[in-house]
Amino acid sequence: MVNEYQVRVLPQVAANEQSLRTWLAEAYGFDVRTVTALRILRRSIDARQRTIFVNLKVRVYINEPPQDDAYQHVDYPDVSDRPAVVVVGAGPGGLFAALRLIELGLRPVVLERGKDVHERKRDLSQITKTQQVDAESNYCFGEGGAGAYSDGKLYTRSKKRGSTEKILNVFCQHGASVNILADAHPHIGTDKLPRVIENMRNTILRSGGEVHFKTKMTRLLTDGDRVTGVEAIDQASQTSPLVCRFYGPVILATGHSARDVYRYLADSHIEMEAKGIAVGVRLEHPSVLIDQIQYHSRQGRGRYLPAAEYSFVTQVDGRGVYSFCMCPGGFVIPAATDSRQIVVNGMSPSNRGGQWSNSGMVVELRADDVEGSDPLRVMHYQEQLERDCWQQGNMRQTAPAQRMADFVNHRLSYDLPRSSYAPGLISSPLHFWLPQGVSHRLQEGFKAFGRMSHGFLTNEAVMIGVETRTSSPVRIVRQPDTLMHVRLAGLFPCGEGAGYAGGIVSAGVDGERCAEMCAEYVGQNATPWG
Repeated sequence: MVNEYQVRVLPQVAANEQSLRTWLAEAYGFDVRTVTALRILRRSIDARQRTIFVNLKVRVYINEPPQDDAYQHVDYPDVSDRPAVVVVGAGPGGLFAALRLIELGLRPVVLERGKDVHERKRDLSQITKTQQVDAESNYCFGEGGAGAYSDGKLYTRSKKRGSTEKILNVFCQHGASVNILADAHPHIGTDKLPRVIENMRNTILRSGGEVHFKTKMTRLLTDGDRVTGVEAIDQASQTSPLVCRFYGPVILATGHSARDVYRYLADSHIEMEAKGIAVGVRLEHPSVLIDQIQYHSRQGRGRYLPAAEYSFVTQVDGRGVYSFCMCPGGFVIPAATDSRQIVVNGMSPSNRGGQWSNSGMVVELRADDVEGSDPLRVMHYQEQLERDCWQQGNMRQTAPAQRMADFVNHRLSYDLPRSSYAPGLISSPLHFWLPQGVSHRLQEGFKAFGRMSHGFLTNEAVMIGVETRTSSPVRIVRQPDTLMHVRLAGLFPCGEGAGYAGGIVSAGVDGERCAEMCAEYVGQNATPWG
């Protein structure tokens, strides 16, 4: 017999499977010795009241073994002799597009400008050691994309554009914990996600696909208004960079920071439009303080609760002010893609056991808030803000920072608290040099959040500038039904970099959809490529 129950239990019950079995047996009147297996289908924490509860959806197997797998497996056939599709970018959009192409019987050829996920890690450590940023291998560029070393949060639950459950199951098949299928806010963790990404790459290779690292697309190959492939520079050559050509329809999944690609598209008069983003800072509190606030207890999380999360949103002068990419027990990281800019982001290991918790605190910026008609105008706004931040940081990766209450009260911080940001902080009047529309709205937003959550607005928290890479500043215009570019047949703008996703899961969903539309296109156009 298999039964499913929706239950509400104390954290100490939810934390231990045997305790949960005993609780269920007592609550529903069966012999605990007859329970052969128990599976958590959904899990969320209700911390609205002083007594914290865990909401669970549980499947209980009584006197029979579980017949279903913990996750759904996908079969990936050999496609080594099948038509090729060029996938530009090995972030979540590109990787999920490649895997879906294999399912559909096409051979993905993945081009990634950066390095593989393990070699890339060495370049990240050099940012702190040398204050220099490798423009091709950093927190944004390289296998896994911007999400690989920024937490692995999988918060998207929208069903509007495709199956988020499919994306989570593919992650599980490649080594992620099955807990992500149950948790309300699934999270793989910065320490676990690189191995999952490597396993995804190995599936592509094992199935006959190709993955080329240090291979940077420089232009699209076209025949009239038809894209036939890409030209790229192979930067892995031991002598000098080689110019290579790869033929096939193109899924363009370059991520939200590939500004050289945006400039190339604009110069080539390939249809794009400016898109709104959000800009602000990283806000870092001691994690124990956030635990105490969110769990309404001086003891904080205690033995059975995870590091606490928060989510805030308000409106100030007609624009949204909200928390973004919250990292409990995490770190603030330097996410620039050039040495003459400062950009910050956040990440957490799987155990979320760090001393600090941080989130992006950002203000909505609409495309029409930036004057002009240039489709790259929002990108230029981003770039200027990042350069201003770099100058405030003494032209290093040392980030300008200010205590939270000082910022709200227009005061310079004469000292700064300890921080997780490894390259170091320098006291700076963010309230003075941030754009007025950003600083004023953040100040008013912080006051509102302080009223919502007593103790949140405090000088124990530090603001670190600047958070600008929340999403793509452009949208590469595509047809809503075919997902193909509005003019260029055979070009499928994909994921966050194309302006159609916001995060790992939604980028993965869009990658799968682009692969499906590309497969239809290949089936309808049997003409050889090249």
